[in-house]
Amino acid sequence: MIEVKELTKYYGEHLAVDHLTFSVKAGEILGFLGPNGAGKSTTMNMLTGYLSASSGQIRINGTDLSEDPLEAKRNIGYLPELPPLYMDMTVDEYLKFMFRLKKASGREKREAHIADICEQVKLSDVRGRLIRHLSKGYRQRVGIAQAMIGDPKILILDEPTVGLDPNQIMEIRTLIRNLGREHTVILSSHILQEIQAVCSRILILCEGRLAADDTKENLTGQNGKETSLEEIFFRLTVGSL
Repeated sequence: MIEVKELTKYYGEHLAVDHLTFSVKAGEILGFLGPNGAGKSTTMNMLTGYLSASSGQIRINGTDLSEDPLEAKRNIGYLPELPPLYMDMTVDEYLKFMFRLKKASGREKREAHIADICEQVKLSDVRGRLIRHLSKGYRQRVGIAQAMIGDPKILILDEPTVGLDPNQIMEIRTLIRNLGREHTVILSSHILQEIQAVCSRILILCEGRLAADDTKENLTGQNGKETSLEEIFFRLTVGSL
């Protein structure tokens, strides 16, 4: 589904992402875990085509992102850390606007498509409300809903629960797990509990480099000795500085 080879990003002389190589299979919920500044958001932005790579290759569902970006991006729905919402639109107006903006096919099926998404993310009861009147948790749901417009095979979610209260966090985590039944999901976060609760596989980044890539069970059960993910994370990131 996604193949990344030797991906590198420089900001001037600063190396933000250092020859990153990994792949993501269809149906996986992959967690990108790392401290702030590890290169997670930069990697997410390159995967979505919002940011160009300095070198390396990204293939999305068999299509090279640099050679045919429009075709590659049709497979991706993206929720950035700050959702791109228009506060003076209603939820319904905004999702219809995103449908047009993404040039989603089947205009005659637009109503059914948006209604289905709103049902999945539990927005049906607030479709007529202005986005600025919604709680932050509901705004995050609207952000996830816009990422689902066009039924992309891959959903990339960057820090989807930042700033939410504990109940809202639990709701969004449940939503992400449900989305993983029909989509490949990449979740970027610096919160251990977030990745541990939702993801089937974990990539740990440190200073732009890949420090680990495995299932939670394999990471915590290395050498036949059970180790907490917190200890693994500390050893691979803080302990390596």
